[in-house]
Amino acid sequence: MILGDIADGLTRGVGRIGGTVSEAFFEPVVRLGVTGLSRAGKTVFITSLVANLLNRQRMPGLSAAAEGRIRAAYLQPQPDDTLPRFPFEDHLAALTGPAPYWPDGTRGISELRLSLRLQAGGFFGGMQGPRTLHLDIVDYPGEWLLDLGLIEKSYDQWSEEMLRRIENRPQAQDFLARAHATDSDAALDEGTARGLAESFTAYLRAARAAGFSDCTPGRFLLPGDMAGSPVLTFAPLPGTGRRRGSLRREFERRYDAYRREVVGPFFRDHFARIDRQVVLVDALGAIHSGPQAVEDLRVAMADILGAFRPGRNAFLSRILQGKRVERILFAATKADHLHHVQHPRLTSIMEALVADARARADFAGARTEAMAIAALRATTEDSVTHEGRELAVVRGLLNGSKRSAAFHPGDLPEDPARLLTPARQGEQAWLDGDYAAMDFAPQPAVLKPGEGPPHIRLDRAAQFLFGDRL
Repeated sequence: MILGDIADGLTRGVGRIGGTVSEAFFEPVVRLGVTGLSRAGKTVFITSLVANLLNRQRMPGLSAAAEGRIRAAYLQPQPDDTLPRFPFEDHLAALTGPAPYWPDGTRGISELRLSLRLQAGGFFGGMQGPRTLHLDIVDYPGEWLLDLGLIEKSYDQWSEEMLRRIENRPQAQDFLARAHATDSDAALDEGTARGLAESFTAYLRAARAAGFSDCTPGRFLLPGDMAGSPVLTFAPLPGTGRRRGSLRREFERRYDAYRREVVGPFFRDHFARIDRQVVLVDALGAIHSGPQAVEDLRVAMADILGAFRPGRNAFLSRILQGKRVERILFAATKADHLHHVQHPRLTSIMEALVADARARADFAGARTEAMAIAALRATTEDSVTHEGRELAVVRGLLNGSKRSAAFHPGDLPEDPARLLTPARQGEQAWLDGDYAAMDFAPQPAVLKPGEGPPHIRLDRAAQFLFGDRL
């Protein structure tokens, strides 16, 4: 077994070195990882990004597009034959058709290759022929990213941390009552095991719906063809029993199998090959859900950096030692739900939420950025008079009814500490503000030739993520 693993690892290493050398000298590849925590809008981000790279009139913040150095952009088959293709055309039709709607999110990993034909810039640019850069976009659920933190945790550590984290959450009370009433040192009974796993999964679903971010293990929410398998039939348990054949001992074995058979292959085959990463965050949704959701989001952002191997890629280290994530963008989505006068405040809140995570990444050499974006703008700005004062609002179509409505979610604080301090202190509700949320539908839009879907700062996000390679 060990010799086989070593031989398999050497074979993959030689193949990876060969592929990296080929990419470095001929047609370079940038692998962009796109993930998002609950309801952050991954599908819309990827669809709008690709559409706006194919038709670049709305991308002035991307230098290569503004300077006319992107001669052509075209889709090609993705390089990994075993991965599903991201269904770009279907999603674009949903977002830009005569009766637009939000497409269903992807429930697993997928990939799309966009090739860019580039003309060199500068004084000698005209003397050089065009070159091609491939942008491989890898889409995967945010819960899978958070799962990487399990690799270095034992079952005991995970159980203790999980039970402590959820002990005061109302969504977890049914599961906690069942777990504490169970004798974990008793002989394994599959009915009991299945009941605990189902109750824990129900908690995870409820927590995600309530705006919490750290909903792991992620495959419990997106099981695919593993649904009902032993590798997804475990839960955290109190105590430290180790009796052979006991429920706790079997849950520990299944937890270890989950790390080995589910989390490990994702890290080895996909995540470890990523060059640039964007983490999409529904910060407004967390603020609306309350202080506990904001604190959970802050902790999740800090945990996410533990999954990365941040650092700059020297040429030889890329070839000889594999890839390391060079740039990470933390993007607060749904900026179109706020009037532009509040966008700087949303950006400041996002920067504060990821301060611990950014410090860890910056120290290791990776470049990080936080910004507020909307991959697809679903609103227009307006102003209304309310109780004798003028309010800056956004106006859009309500999802479902398609009725036009003006919306003011509340004034975000200029100082992010007014949100983060009560969140850290465990407050149950905001003491000096009430922040609302609205579910807008995409608006019908007539796109002129050369235009991609309307957005907010998607061009600046692209410039940070891969503009230096163009």
